[in-house]
Amino acid sequence: MAVKSSKSKSKTKPEEPAEEPVWTYRGYHLKTSEFVTAMVHFFRAEIQRANVWRQRLDTTTNWAVVATGATLSIAFGQSSVHHSVILLNTLLVLWFLFIEARRYRYYELWSYRVRLMETDFYAAMLVPPFHPSPEWAENLAENLLTPSFPISMWEAFGRRLRRNYYWIFLILLASWIAKIWLFPEAPGDLAEFLERAAVGPLSGEIMIGLGIGFYLFLAVFAVATITMTRATGEILPRFGDETAPAAPSEQGKHTGLRALLIPRRRRRQLLALIITDKARDVSSRIMTDLKRGVTAMQGKGMYTGKERSILMCALTITEVHNLKSAVAKEDPKAVVIVSPAQEILGGGFAPLEEK
Repeated sequence: MAVKSSKSKSKTKPEEPAEEPVWTYRGYHLKTSEFVTAMVHFFRAEIQRANVWRQRLDTTTNWAVVATGATLSIAFGQSSVHHSVILLNTLLVLWFLFIEARRYRYYELWSYRVRLMETDFYAAMLVPPFHPSPEWAENLAENLLTPSFPISMWEAFGRRLRRNYYWIFLILLASWIAKIWLFPEAPGDLAEFLERAAVGPLSGEIMIGLGIGFYLFLAVFAVATITMTRATGEILPRFGDETAPAAPSEQGKHTGLRALLIPRRRRRQLLALIITDKARDVSSRIMTDLKRGVTAMQGKGMYTGKERSILMCALTITEVHNLKSAVAKEDPKAVVIVSPAQEILGGGFAPLEEK
């Protein structure tokens, strides 16, 4: 009887699943899948916001176009209609432009966030290793904590004027002149033309002068704001120098009207003073968690007469919460004073350049 020899099978230990990468940033620990899921939902929400405000811009432009078309139909459809109806429509279109400029600022706010995520989050996923820029995270976090418009009202007004409304105004100007000149019939001379241009107590010379001044103002305004490209949005610049505000050393170089219109915006910088009896532990915690430098000074409490250490740390607004948390871990009795700083150069902030 043949006996089959059995070989003992070696039991292999099942492989343990690899740990999922963890997103670590300023003391927070979040799984990659959780972080990406949150960012996807956030991105979709910001896209929806931008689309809604984009539609509101189209609505305002449609108001201006429809109002202009209706006004011109009435003005040229009946010879008895006075040309002042075109002037009233011009003021109405100007009001629509103002409304649209306000809406455009909101549109730029949501588009700014979308563009930050596109350039430094989703684009980074296509180029291994995936590593979003800390500068991007700072800008996005600050915009969420303290929302502010990325462009000024002047810039928004100028953009919408150049792209849409200046052409509507030119049509209204041509229609106004044609209405005065052609109805009820062509004037015999310039004096008669000026007489027809009068509106109520205002003579024709005054009305023509106001018209020339108004359109010169629009032309100058459109040209003066054409170089103000410090925001993201429809033009889709790469996040970086395009959105960086002018350095204080360069702000004095802009003179005239453009100097008054250029928005001055940069990340809010702060200076923190920490009065503590555990200077070494607190400073080590700050340097570890926040990656910020700390300078120690000696002070004296005038009430207790006790010598105490005062730590000085420069930081941005998005780091205030982490600073408080870091100090509380080491010395809950410490005193933290946070005040705005006019300008911080070097040490991870703007480079210190010789002037």
